[in-house]
Amino acid sequence: MSPEQVVLPYATWPSPVSTSDVARSGLRLGFPTVLGEEVWWTEDRPAEGGRTTIVHRDAGGVRRELLSAPWSARTRVHEYGGRSYAVVPGQGVVFANFTDQRLYLLPTGGEPRPLTPEPERPSALRYADLVVHDGQVWCVRERHDGDRVRRSIVSVPLTGPAGGSTSDPAGGSPIGSGTGGDEPREWITGHDFYAFPTLSPDGEHLAFVCWDHPRMPWNGTELRVCRLADGTCWTVAGGPEESVLAPYWRDEQNLYLISDSSGWWNLYLAEIHGGRPWPLHRADQEFAGPLWQLGAMPYAPLADGSLAILHGRGDLRLGVLDPVGGTLTDLDVPYDGWDAVLATDGRAVVGIGYGPALPRAIVRVDTSTGQTQELRRDAGETPAPAYLPSVRAVEIPGRFGREAHAFLYPPANPQARGEGPAPYIVFVHGGPTGHSMGALDLEKVFFTSRGIGVLDLNYGGSTGYGRAYRERLRGQWGVVDVEDSIAAAEWLAGEGLADPARIAIRGGSAGGWTVMAACCGSDAFAGGVSYYGVSSLAAFSATTHDFESRYVDWLIGPQDPVLYASREPLALVAGVSCPMLLMQGLSDPVVPPEQSQAFADALAERGVPCTYLTFEGEAHGFRRAETRSAALATELAFYQQIFHV
Repeated sequence: MSPEQVVLPYATWPSPVSTSDVARSGLRLGFPTVLGEEVWWTEDRPAEGGRTTIVHRDAGGVRRELLSAPWSARTRVHEYGGRSYAVVPGQGVVFANFTDQRLYLLPTGGEPRPLTPEPERPSALRYADLVVHDGQVWCVRERHDGDRVRRSIVSVPLTGPAGGSTSDPAGGSPIGSGTGGDEPREWITGHDFYAFPTLSPDGEHLAFVCWDHPRMPWNGTELRVCRLADGTCWTVAGGPEESVLAPYWRDEQNLYLISDSSGWWNLYLAEIHGGRPWPLHRADQEFAGPLWQLGAMPYAPLADGSLAILHGRGDLRLGVLDPVGGTLTDLDVPYDGWDAVLATDGRAVVGIGYGPALPRAIVRVDTSTGQTQELRRDAGETPAPAYLPSVRAVEIPGRFGREAHAFLYPPANPQARGEGPAPYIVFVHGGPTGHSMGALDLEKVFFTSRGIGVLDLNYGGSTGYGRAYRERLRGQWGVVDVEDSIAAAEWLAGEGLADPARIAIRGGSAGGWTVMAACCGSDAFAGGVSYYGVSSLAAFSATTHDFESRYVDWLIGPQDPVLYASREPLALVAGVSCPMLLMQGLSDPVVPPEQSQAFADALAERGVPCTYLTFEGEAHGFRRAETRSAALATELAFYQQIFHV
């Protein structure tokens, strides 16, 4: 105990991190583009209702927001969206506007003008994964016709639609008319889902990834190539039990690609007319992440023929791969992990890096020297280092000798210390085919600086540890994730880190399901916090969006009332004995509000303490600063109550 520290009850320590600090930090930096000394990326504006803007940093280092309110560059394809803009060299940027989902061209120094026709119904036509080639925007288009959703790959002329008016970005009266030109052209259709439309250098072939229900993109996809002159298409790689991602043309006849045929997402090279792809560097590591959002490239070909790549287990490191000799050299950079999205113009590489003491940031890297330049941070002011927890990766013993992965964040505060084991929160990520990263996160610091430890769990089924680890959840959702969560609580108590009577669990979306299910089936937790969690399987499958409408088939099995009742929290609610806090956005298209409402009603009927908060205008993942601040304040008060402080 240092002379400056005083003994105070856990969960009451004075902290420099406020709820508003956390709420404002959520810029959600994404999808960088680099051309020479210029860099573009997207970022959110929590203080402006969570809208997404495009930011440009010029050759002189001046940063400028390109898209003013109320415009928002956010696509709703698959509801999770993805890359919503593309740079048109010398002209401006093309972007998908959130309100009407139309594509617009934002000329340099001008105002947005529409490129796609106005749909018959709002948001009936959606666009994502934008690529500009020879005066056309190539992209994935999603068409909604009642309950039917149809997707295709189209090209959109930069000249815009042939006439027609467009509404203003806030949904008001018309602001102008089309400039004249051709309608979008549909090139590829027939599959349920598409990703990565990629033109060959000579423009004669189109490569793309596709898959069909009931598969998700981490289960099985195909990489196909189409000869545009006559529409002939064929499969280059992939299948029902192989996930192929991220094609990139090395030349007119060869494609780089990511495949998990070895059990790990590794990098391969394929000749488009022959044989099996051959590996460039075999490793029991991941070179990509799950395709929840469209448009992310996890590697970047450099001008000298080498490849900037991301690889690792859990967090991904940045390295350079010689595709001829297979030599992989890690770059000596201060960022321990990177989002699975890189951009390059052949010289510099731009990505989103982070570390235990570094929040996510847009970073420019000179791959020849390893020199880095931070262009924009997700968070503004960060606390003094003494307030930051000493993060470490841990492995937790689970059932049948299998271990689960996690990141441990102990309490840290230079002004205070507690006595005895600390209270802890087990964080459960969404997905469930996703993962948590070891990045500096003000939301976690908000708790650890107040004397509440965090264990961020990558339960069996998480990505980052190979296909076999992902497959642990196949048919076992509500079993493996719950068992690993309970094992995490038991491990914390057994290691003497946590007070066994003061361990909570919290999660969102699929993580909310795990929170509810764990509280139904165990007394390991003093309380549970669910953000927009799934509670009822049949209702979820019937009402959720198309992308995940068959996901439960893989996670549990085809609809079976007996099987579903053995897993879903709503059917097992009688087992809950701890207080719960449920929070839900009322405009959520992924997990409808009825899921949280039904569980809250069932708890109330049984006299279990439950607080249920709803937020108007919020969807899946809270974006507004006021919502995030209110939710976090409520969550802290909940923990202080159940931890008896």
